[in-house]
Amino acid sequence: MESLRGQLLIASPKILDPNFRRVVVYMAEHTDEGAMGLVLNRPAETTVDEAVPDLEWLTGDGAATVWVGGPVAPRSVVVVAEFDDPSSAALIVDGALGFVPAEIEDRDTFAAGVRRARIFAGHAGWGPGQLEAELEEDSWILERAQPGDVFTAEPDGLWSRVLRRKGREYVLLATMPMDPSLN
Repeated sequence: MESLRGQLLIASPKILDPNFRRVVVYMAEHTDEGAMGLVLNRPAETTVDEAVPDLEWLTGDGAATVWVGGPVAPRSVVVVAEFDDPSSAALIVDGALGFVPAEIEDRDTFAAGVRRARIFAGHAGWGPGQLEAELEEDSWILERAQPGDVFTAEPDGLWSRVLRRKGREYVLLATMPMDPSLN
């Protein structure tokens, strides 16, 4: 299978697991050894200055929200940024989007080259073949990521917006209520 790096996984209505129900996952890595992504539409109830004050300089706002990146390693911190110079990233995912290195010598210089950054607690992960099996079961819908998706200011509407962007056959799905029996 072709790598899904830089793609979005949109949870289909088949997914009932509360960790993944109606999520949009940005795929950061996908190889034969497994896959790793970040849930884009789950803001935490904590801020950067409360959870990771050492990274407040990177977001430019201590009141910025920390995002729940997924259920794997929820106490770990992952920082995705959009870079002026992608060579500044520890790893580029797609275009100018990549991961912030763990060690940064000159914070001011580094921060000046970051257009925007988002801090995630945890990530989503799949072992070898696991994601491919879920895709075959139609648990996920694929869509190419756009830079604005990663930094959405409206996380509650991201799932529906990305589905609508896919076209006509997904518009009805995008309007489906969380619990269809209440419709």
